[in-house]
Amino acid sequence: MRTLLVLGVVGFLAQLLDGALGMGYGATSASLLLTVGLTPAMASASVHLAELGTNLASGVAHWRLGNVDRRLVLRLGVPGAAGAFLGATLLSHLTTEAAAPVMGAVLLLLGAYILVRFALRPPRLVDRSTPHRRRFLVPLGLLGGFVDATGGGGWGPVSTTTLLSAGHTAPRTVVGSVDTSEFLVTAAASVAFLVGLGTSGIHLGYVLVLLAGGLVAAPAAAWLVSRLPAPVLGTAVGGLIVLTNLRVLLAATGASRVAGQVAYLVAMAAWASLVTAAVLRSRADRTAQPSERPRRAGAVSSRPAGCPD
Repeated sequence: MRTLLVLGVVGFLAQLLDGALGMGYGATSASLLLTVGLTPAMASASVHLAELGTNLASGVAHWRLGNVDRRLVLRLGVPGAAGAFLGATLLSHLTTEAAAPVMGAVLLLLGAYILVRFALRPPRLVDRSTPHRRRFLVPLGLLGGFVDATGGGGWGPVSTTTLLSAGHTAPRTVVGSVDTSEFLVTAAASVAFLVGLGTSGIHLGYVLVLLAGGLVAAPAAAWLVSRLPAPVLGTAVGGLIVLTNLRVLLAATGASRVAGQVAYLVAMAAWASLVTAAVLRSRADRTAQPSERPRRAGAVSSRPAGCPD
């Protein structure tokens, strides 16, 4: 009973994180399932089955709040589903531990780039639709889907990280679209796992508890991402990527417990400082801008006739 309660809380927090920052559900949930004794394949399968419901709820919430670019969802999600099916099929027979350090190092560097960029020199990302073409999004979707299925999570770290580092698109649109497209990735991975593994070894109780926690958090996360300023959201995402992949690299290099704790403390202190700087910068920018109050009824507009608002 205690394990189920913990899983429910983790499902809630993981979806709150994933829905607000575009990543974290799979990695967080799969890590906990591994600690309670599930194999990597079974942990990934259980997480993806739970995500079918949480992704759907999250996608609907993001759509209602205007955080979704439909073209980005399809151009990224369809190849992502193909990559996830392939990755899940392979994971049913082997693991990918050897690739983890390499992927962790690449994502950590991208995370550090996003963290510094948004905290110190935030770009003006206001586009509500992506300018990226299929030749960029298709390979990205294939890679993200493959990593997600083989690692129990990774769609957000790969897709959100790459799209934010490439610039051009507002963070809330990136997060909302990546979260929505993840439903296609999750569905493909779940089908592949069920074909390759069957239902034997999948703990239905764990799946339902993770799902319940995620369903509660999905609407709150979508609302949160629509309210956070771009510099704050980008800095938060960058720090999360760094911390997540720092753990992978420390484990791969066999670092001692003390060295790992010191590295985490330094990284968290730097992240907290940069998030604070981003918040202060956003407040200063908001204060410097003249308030845009709605015109009172009957007020004379200085805009020429026929000119759209």
